[in-house]
Amino acid sequence: MQNLRMAALTRIGLAGLAVMGQNLALNIAENGFPISVFNRTTSKVDETVERAKQEGNLPLYGFHDPESFVRSIQKPRVIIMLVKAGAPVDQTIKTLSVYMEKGDCIIDGGNEWYENTERREKSMAERGLLYLGMGVSGGEEGARHGPSLMPGGSFEAYRHVEDILIKVAAQVPDSGPCVTYIGKGGSGNFVKMVHNGIEYGDMQLIAEAYDVLKSVGKLSNEELSHVFSEWNKGELLSFLIEITADIFKIKDDKGEGYLVDKVLDKTGMKGTGKWTVQQAAELSIATPTIASSLDARFLSGLKEERVKASKFFKSSGIGKGLTDQAVDKAKLIDDVRQALYSSKICSYAQGMNLIRAKSIEKDWDLKLGELARIWKGGCIIRAMFLDRIKKAYDRNSDLANLLVDPEFAKEIVERQSAWRRVVCLAINAGISTPGMSSSLAYFDTFRRERLPANLVQAQRDYFGAHTYERIDVRGSFHTEWFRISRRSKI
Repeated sequence: MQNLRMAALTRIGLAGLAVMGQNLALNIAENGFPISVFNRTTSKVDETVERAKQEGNLPLYGFHDPESFVRSIQKPRVIIMLVKAGAPVDQTIKTLSVYMEKGDCIIDGGNEWYENTERREKSMAERGLLYLGMGVSGGEEGARHGPSLMPGGSFEAYRHVEDILIKVAAQVPDSGPCVTYIGKGGSGNFVKMVHNGIEYGDMQLIAEAYDVLKSVGKLSNEELSHVFSEWNKGELLSFLIEITADIFKIKDDKGEGYLVDKVLDKTGMKGTGKWTVQQAAELSIATPTIASSLDARFLSGLKEERVKASKFFKSSGIGKGLTDQAVDKAKLIDDVRQALYSSKICSYAQGMNLIRAKSIEKDWDLKLGELARIWKGGCIIRAMFLDRIKKAYDRNSDLANLLVDPEFAKEIVERQSAWRRVVCLAINAGISTPGMSSSLAYFDTFRRERLPANLVQAQRDYFGAHTYERIDVRGSFHTEWFRISRRSKI
């Protein structure tokens, strides 16, 4: 079925019409590209066609069967899939590729594991088909009005669809559309995965700032909304800070008070944060802020156990009166702002280091400054702060760590006293701030010339003969620590 008679073949197709798929299809149509849409559940097709009519008679055409859907698209055909990662992607490829011809292109817009994309790209190439794995960030609003797009894989495939992606991506006045060809293989999916890991860290840090302000500073929801609104006018200006200010204002429509206070304190997740931490471990890249945000989500899921523990430790006297310390509210707000910003620098530094390490391993030649640029609009982590990151990599594309960029280093030095005050205050008040604390520990570890790792290495050599290096003589050494220590005790 179609929403109006097609005068010619469409420019592109989209399969998978859940919220993200529908919105991206409407975005493409609204930007002047006639689009064919298909979904296994045909009611979704009809629903999307109806939305296209209501939102301005957009050039969107719906199809109930895969063959007519594929044949409605001009050659070389380009089809975007927005279906659940894993087996559903393979099934959709199988369904559609039967009717596709050499030179046609499939784009997976889901949060897929990057190695699956590389497997599919190779398999498609053997059949003469082109393949892209494209990260799409911005949620349903971004998909409809301008997301950040991260396409990786076949460059030839990217060239086929570049004109469309440039139009539908978020547009940032001073730096252009939030899309670029990321690189070969599964690089687009990998970059989107790390983007999501950084997002985990960002959200955790904001939640900790909220917790300290509410639990120790005793700020009301009205005050919190005002504070976050003010923060959104300065260095912390970002989508996540903006929506946080909004959340504190929403009254409960089912009872008294504010809705945020009625939301169950259990955080869900879809896997990209876990993948990020796993990849960091495999590549020996420290990502403690991102890892602590993942741990915080795991712990939040233990709601029943936490309720029991709360009662147990309350009866033991632990925590009693800890949050009742007198504080200067204005001073606390300013300190938390600086602690949040400093922690955020560490979180992004960790994410960028992970991307760089994978780029080196896979020979992707990823441009970190360009990634920061396309994240400035459309995506969930969009922030004014990303412009600073882009400029840091513009100054030095081989920058070892954002912490040693002269601008960021200066900002952290100026804010570190406030950062330490907040972490100490939280610890003394019994408020957990794993993100801020691990960010501070990351900074303090990274800036030190000498660490206690010498003792750990000595222990490894003692019990496992793993050898060690010396600071004064080249080479590897092993000491019979046990025998020497036994002899000294005789």
